[in-house]
Amino acid sequence: MRTSPNVIITGTPGVGKTVHCEQLAQDTGLRHLSINQVAKDRGCFETYDDELETWIVDEDKLLDAIEDEILQGGLLIDWHACDLFPKSWIDLVVVLRCPSTSILFDRLSSREYKQVKLQENLDAEIFGVLFEEAREAFDEEIVVELTSEKDDDVENNCARISTWIDSWKHNHSGNTN
Repeated sequence: MRTSPNVIITGTPGVGKTVHCEQLAQDTGLRHLSINQVAKDRGCFETYDDELETWIVDEDKLLDAIEDEILQGGLLIDWHACDLFPKSWIDLVVVLRCPSTSILFDRLSSREYKQVKLQENLDAEIFGVLFEEAREAFDEEIVVELTSEKDDDVENNCARISTWIDSWKHNHSGNTN
């Protein structure tokens, strides 16, 4: 039985997943698991998409590579998708949103994304694709949508998530009081 929850921090590239995970790791003691880094370190790729200039992840190989870690709990899972993870592995799904497309455009442009990749990600954010995927893949009560545009959004979101993590730990500690 896990003593710490697994939390997915997901959203379109550029919404602040990594910033949130790094802050939460400091605040909560949970471990930041960057799926992009795991995929690179453990060779979990199928192919390279030249048009989008990105690697396509082999989801089965990825899940096999992280299963033991996830089953132990205590992870902040940082990735742009969440619907591949089994429900039993995940306790909270946080979908970060950046409703201001001009802010998101600037963030993605600073990463030197090609126009097609930049537009695909802006469209995904505008249409709430990742939030819908999260709601379809997980029970509604564990999916939370938070805005991530300003610095104090990060601080407020992390405080809210930290409170949830503390509550989860208390409720799963075996205490009956």
